[in-house]
Amino acid sequence: MIRSLLFLLLIISSFFISLNVNAQLFPEKNYPQNYFQWPVAAKIALAANFGELRPNHFHMGLDCRTDQKVNRQIFAAADGYITRVKIEPWGFGRSISINHPNGITTLYAHLNDFYPALEKYIVEQQYKMKRWEVTIMLPQNLFPVKKGSFIAYSGNTGGSQGPHLHFEIRDTKTDKVLNPLLFDFPVPDKVAPDIIRLAVYDRCISTYEQSPKIVSLKKVNGNYTTTAPVIVTTEKVSFAITAYDRYSGSTNQNGIYKAVLFDNDLPITGFEMDSISYDETRYLNAHIDYKTRSTGGPYLEHLSPLQGNRNGIYKTNRNNGIIELNNDDSHAIKILVSDANGNSSTLKFSLKRNGIAPVKKMVDKSASFHPGNINVFENSNLRFYLPENCLYDSFNFKYNEIIPANGYPIYQVHNTTVPLQTYFSLNIRADIPIKDTGRVIMKRFAGSKEDYKKANYQNGWYNAAFREFGYFQLLIDSTPPLITPIGFFNGMNASRLGSIKFSIKDDSEDLKSFTALLDGNWILFSND
Repeated sequence: MIRSLLFLLLIISSFFISLNVNAQLFPEKNYPQNYFQWPVAAKIALAANFGELRPNHFHMGLDCRTDQKVNRQIFAAADGYITRVKIEPWGFGRSISINHPNGITTLYAHLNDFYPALEKYIVEQQYKMKRWEVTIMLPQNLFPVKKGSFIAYSGNTGGSQGPHLHFEIRDTKTDKVLNPLLFDFPVPDKVAPDIIRLAVYDRCISTYEQSPKIVSLKKVNGNYTTTAPVIVTTEKVSFAITAYDRYSGSTNQNGIYKAVLFDNDLPITGFEMDSISYDETRYLNAHIDYKTRSTGGPYLEHLSPLQGNRNGIYKTNRNNGIIELNNDDSHAIKILVSDANGNSSTLKFSLKRNGIAPVKKMVDKSASFHPGNINVFENSNLRFYLPENCLYDSFNFKYNEIIPANGYPIYQVHNTTVPLQTYFSLNIRADIPIKDTGRVIMKRFAGSKEDYKKANYQNGWYNAAFREFGYFQLLIDSTPPLITPIGFFNGMNASRLGSIKFSIKDDSEDLKSFTALLDGNWILFSND
């Protein structure tokens, strides 16, 4: 009898320990509820949510639908004051930021005109600075707003792919972006996430030096499982998943909020899409299997962080979230996937080691790069170093030199299957006549993508900074930008034109700046 009681107490104790560990993995949020109103005069609907996976970044807010139209009224989500207005050709386009008394900032982006008083003030500032692209900080008492105040019209400006409002909620003090769906917005959602596929990784080697094992899934009685037990031949394993969220009445495949991995009912690792800064958003490339995605495969979200991932979305309880298989015992694995409204789906399967395969080592230590190190490469023609926070995982570096029939040599600096977090400085040696040194640019290309940077000259070396690997070549830029009028011509009567437009193109660089004058006076042109 005493033994039975002890056994029961041990079971109860283990249960509460498990609950406590799970609570510690991701503490409950305590964000204000019913504080903000819906910010746009349109049907409440989302085109995208917080944390969705995008090229090189997480989506950092809600894309609120505007009935596929521009010039819907945009409202202040709560009392406060307009603290910043920004106008830029890409990114947010025309945007407004509002500070609220509870320590929260809201942002409204891709706007058309601001409300009349604000629009008039911003135009005056642009003329004073003689700049169209501006960031203007505003004092607290200049443009106060009430909850529901009209502040702007919706648009499609900046890096927008269609009419909508991009809406963010930020911690004013830290500028961390928070998940708006945790603030009780009235977006109907009773739909659990969909789990599409499971990927298995041998974590004795780099994720860039392997292709994951993709495991088929099936849904049984509302839960997901694998079509067969997962058998591996390694001592260290991690997983990634493809999963999507949907909300009621929508077929959109939105991003998931949270995923937690359990090993024999103990939470080992997981991620949660909340509290991400713009300094961290590029860590998306460490969160996903970048090699698989860059070669045309699906998004796979790692459940265990890579060793060079410094983003705060992950929490782990042991072994950096990697499952160690010290024997051939079977492990009961559970992956719990949730959305911000508490709807969840579960994937369960058994994991078993069946012997140990020979560990694959790096081919050549002198040619392998590792996260957390300053990695250096140099020869007589090219040199560079990668800062210690540049890499997410190890890889074998590849280099090649190509001599074209015309022009300067082309240098292959690895390939685009390995992402970089930070810029690195690349130096190429070349003998170029002194008269041309100021016009030298460095071209990076890979596939159809091309980047151009002005190359700085010093002692026979040309230097520029890049954030991606690829092929690099020096060029001499001798062609000025081409300016083409659109819809009018020299000498015509332009009194009936509603606007004057020009197309400006350059064969090697993005437009750095522009100035327009009318009768010798600066005039406001946009570049959206």
